[in-house]
Amino acid sequence: MKISTKGRYALRLLIDLAQHKNSGFVALKDIAERQEISKKYLEQIVPLLNKSGFLRTNRGYQGGYMLAKEPNKYTVGEILRVTEGSLAPISCLDYEHNDCPRAEGCITIGVWRGLYKVITDYLDNITIQDILDQKADVWSDYSI
Repeated sequence: MKISTKGRYALRLLIDLAQHKNSGFVALKDIAERQEISKKYLEQIVPLLNKSGFLRTNRGYQGGYMLAKEPNKYTVGEILRVTEGSLAPISCLDYEHNDCPRAEGCITIGVWRGLYKVITDYLDNITIQDILDQKADVWSDYSI
C-alpha cells in the first residue's frame, strides 16, 4: 500500500492548522509557504476535508481555515480514508460484502484481512495531537 501525495499533504495541512489553532483562521497561502506545498495543490485537498467536516472556513479579509474539532479528535486513519478512499491492501476488502467469485475458497484472504486490521488499528490510534506531542511510543512500539 502506498499513500499518495494527497494523503500526506492533507495530514500536513491539518497538523499545520493544529499548530496554529490559537491564531484564528489561517490563510492557505501561509500553510503552503510553511509546508512548502503548492497552494494550488492544497486548494484541491481542502474541499475533501471541508466536505468531511474537518475544517471551518471563513471568507474575505481575515479569512482562512481552522480545525472544526480539537486535534485529539482526528486520527491519521480517518484523514487518509478521506483522501485515499480506502486503506484496504486489496480491492476485495473495500466493501463489507466481498463479491469476489474466489472469496469463498481464497486461501490468502486471511493474510490480507490481517494486514488490513493491522493497518487500520495502527492508523486509527494515532491522532494529530499525538503527532504534535511527538508521542513516538504510539507508533514505534507497535507490534503484531
